[in-house]
Amino acid sequence: NAQGGLYGSALQAAAYGGEEEVVKMLLAQGADANAQGGAFGSALQAAAYKGEEEIVKVLLAQGADANAQGGAFGSALQAAALEGKEEIVKMLLAQGADANAQGGLYGSALQAAALEGKAEIVKMLLAQGADANAQGGVFGSALQAAASEGKEEVVKMLLAQGADANAQGGLYGSALQAAALEGKAEIVKMLLAQGADANAQGGVYGSALQAAALEGKAEIVKMLLAQGADANAQGGVFGNALQAAALEGKEEIVKMLLAQGADANAQGGVFGNALQAAAVEGQDDVVGVLLEHGADVNAQYQPRSSAPDANSAKTCYSSSKSCLDNALRNLLPLPLHLGSILLASVTLLVGILAFSYFTENSSAYDCLSIFKDTRNI
Repeated sequence: NAQGGLYGSALQAAAYGGEEEVVKMLLAQGADANAQGGAFGSALQAAAYKGEEEIVKVLLAQGADANAQGGAFGSALQAAALEGKEEIVKMLLAQGADANAQGGLYGSALQAAALEGKAEIVKMLLAQGADANAQGGVFGSALQAAASEGKEEVVKMLLAQGADANAQGGLYGSALQAAALEGKAEIVKMLLAQGADANAQGGVYGSALQAAALEGKAEIVKMLLAQGADANAQGGVFGNALQAAALEGKEEIVKMLLAQGADANAQGGVFGNALQAAAVEGQDDVVGVLLEHGADVNAQYQPRSSAPDANSAKTCYSSSKSCLDNALRNLLPLPLHLGSILLASVTLLVGILAFSYFTENSSAYDCLSIFKDTRNI
């Protein structure tokens, strides 16, 4: 039962490594099946994450608590759901694991399964009473998680179970903004058909329109405008959709927005106006289009206030913390010395990011970008 090290105990290490005989040996010598600590919080969560069915059975038979909280994923159920381990999910539910338990990186087992598109596990959890509208975790809701990754079948399932297409919160602000930013056109259609508000405000980019404009998702921009999205809506890190599109040189979208009445001289956002955003990035063609539409070459840059918006600050903090947790998940399978070096580097990066957000020159845009990059390590 000695505690310490990456895995907290010899039992957790053996469970993670799939060493069934060693697990049995340790339990026979009095190892506590419910010992807390280490990267996975418990031996059960480690075994569940790795899909070690026999070890999960052994631990449960020795009294391991199916609802124990802790570790990167909050519970063994969330770990198994994330990795698509259907048999282990069934085992844990049969042992009384709470389908609505909150905690961990993804907030709930449902959000974890939704993120990875594990449709069968989503069905299982919903059948066990998992709340389709539960809030929490890095994505705020299971619907936003599924939308961000383009998991159409799971999105349909969640909407059929009453998931709120307008729920606010999480890394992207809403499921619609997540789908728009990531270019998931079919999911955008689904959400709009279920009443998602094309003008909903929130998240790093302020609106789904600004998110789609930034990433050059012309089809989605058209869809949103057709659903009444306001081409002049203010908010988000770039102030408006026109500035976002101008920054990235998305000429087609710039023209689309101007045709819908977007103001070429609208002020706000990190760069003050669309013309300055385009000029900073050397987007010559976009500069030309804006000038043709009356953009003022003498317009003065209006710097962003040094006091961060409370919602954006919260999003930045949450995603920074989750960035570190997610790095832990990705680095665990690596040799310990290499994993430690990389994890230390990511920890430092996230620390700098969280600190720098509260200075005048940082932005929530950087926060989301770094989160996404880290998640893909």
